[in-house]
Amino acid sequence: MTPMTPPATHSRPPAGMDLALIGNCTVSALIESRGSIVWCCMPRFDSTPVFDALMHSAGGLPLDGAMTVEIEGLSRSEQSYDPGTAIVRTRLWDDRGQGIELVDFAPRFFNRDRTFRPAQLVRRVRPLAGHPRVRFTVRPHGDWGATPPALTRGSHHLRFVMPELTLRLNTTVPLTYLVDGTWFSLTGPVSLLLGPDETLAGGIEDTAREFEEQTTLYWRHWTRRLALPLEWQDAVIRAAITLKLCQFEETGAIVAAMTTSLPEAPNSGRNWDYRYCWLRDAFFVVRALNSLSEVGTMEGYLDWLYNVVRSAEDNHVQPLYGIGLEKSLPESIIERAAGYRGMGPVRVGNQAQEHFQHDVYGNVVLGAAQAFHDHRLFRRGNAADFAALELMGERAWALHDQPDAGIWELRTRARVHTSSSLMCWAACDRLAHIAAVLQMQDRAALWQQRAATIHAAITTQAWSEERQAFAESFGGRDLDASVLLMGEVGFLPRDDPRFISTVNAMEASLCDGPFMRRYEAEDDFGRPEVAFNVCSFWRVDALARIGRKDEAREAFEALLACRNHVGLLGEDLHPHTGELWGNFPQTYSMVGIINGAVRLSARWDSVV
Repeated sequence: MTPMTPPATHSRPPAGMDLALIGNCTVSALIESRGSIVWCCMPRFDSTPVFDALMHSAGGLPLDGAMTVEIEGLSRSEQSYDPGTAIVRTRLWDDRGQGIELVDFAPRFFNRDRTFRPAQLVRRVRPLAGHPRVRFTVRPHGDWGATPPALTRGSHHLRFVMPELTLRLNTTVPLTYLVDGTWFSLTGPVSLLLGPDETLAGGIEDTAREFEEQTTLYWRHWTRRLALPLEWQDAVIRAAITLKLCQFEETGAIVAAMTTSLPEAPNSGRNWDYRYCWLRDAFFVVRALNSLSEVGTMEGYLDWLYNVVRSAEDNHVQPLYGIGLEKSLPESIIERAAGYRGMGPVRVGNQAQEHFQHDVYGNVVLGAAQAFHDHRLFRRGNAADFAALELMGERAWALHDQPDAGIWELRTRARVHTSSSLMCWAACDRLAHIAAVLQMQDRAALWQQRAATIHAAITTQAWSEERQAFAESFGGRDLDASVLLMGEVGFLPRDDPRFISTVNAMEASLCDGPFMRRYEAEDDFGRPEVAFNVCSFWRVDALARIGRKDEAREAFEALLACRNHVGLLGEDLHPHTGELWGNFPQTYSMVGIINGAVRLSARWDSVV
């Protein structure tokens, strides 16, 4: 074996989140608009990345830590998803009218009565016109680039031996050209399959073609079963597929995003690792997909969730866990990685695992509640499940008026956050409904009484006469967009004047046009400068609920216009530049697309 030592050449600087996501619920990858795979973790979403060029892009996107196809004399590029699939198609054209097409995906389809979803990426390349000159590079990293892979070579494959794993690249690209980075004329189709160090069962081209056909068929069947709103169907389909890709299907966990350390704002230091399962975020994902009649994601998630609940020590639940139920996710900084556009630090792990965030108990109950009412499920909620959820309810009842870190995970400040108390109310309220379904009338009465007590505490202690709004904490005056969740969980009637007044106050204080910031007060890093996309969607929902539907539609359309070239959103958006920031793609943001479309769309019976 010989170590790989490719030259440290660089391509263009990265543009603002011009990234497409591929995946198969085992692995995923991000592809920038000219076809370079610049981020991929294997064999799990939270593994050390094998492609990490995105986190070494201080001087532009490097070839090291990436998988690229370049065309000589590039003049333009096009990129899109195949409709209704997770397959990305990139076309590159040179200055003489010659072109190539890249097709990228991760295989996913049914085989032998089970889902085939290997930790593998497939890339197919073919000429579109002429005999374009191209260059292929495949340069994975080990240990964030600290350890160059050792390379071994077979007749039609390369093996990359790294500290964490060994990858095999089966390819019909001439290996000499690939290893040396040689420009050559592409005269016919070629394929590259990167994954486990295993021999393919069939020929490379035949396998790649079959995998593409079967993966296309899988996703189109999956999409066909969605109960879509009449309007904005393409946006909803893309959001739904993206959310599905964020589930690690082996365990059922749903990650908040596929990346770590993409900053919330330029040079802000707000760089966090989101490759874990937040119970809060996962609840919203499940709720959004359920609204489209896609309940399979919920069923898988509930398996994971009940493992969390039943293994909780003293019934304490963390805000997040690893996708394999890991409780310890210590936070550290990767010193050798300069970060996205050089805006470090690059963090692995997340200190929020140590936080006390009391809304989590509501998110547990809300995430599981539908299983007690939905007769379509393979396994509906039962009395044993209710008993486990009651333990979460007891925690919600005990903690509803106690200080915590809040939904935004403030690291240096604890208060009785309104949104946390709100979710404690939701836990008790939903437990009452579940108990009624199970015909446990005494338990239903108990939980309803507790919900009423918390409801009274919120309406009296969180209301600010000065601001004529519900404040972010009991006895406070600052405003926080998370209070808008009162509408989402049914805390107040839509025509309640206190809710309407709260919406108006937040618009005046937190909004830049259709874009809404999270809160007013300074946090550990100062005052937020960017809009938090899910908050903007919460405002859309609130406007629709209080009867301002035309304004809601206008704001929703403005937010859709901020998606990137393939319809994806990050966590944040700069209201003045329109640039996307934060980890990517952000499930919270994609949830907002589905919720907004479902709430605002015209009815099907209006046209058919």
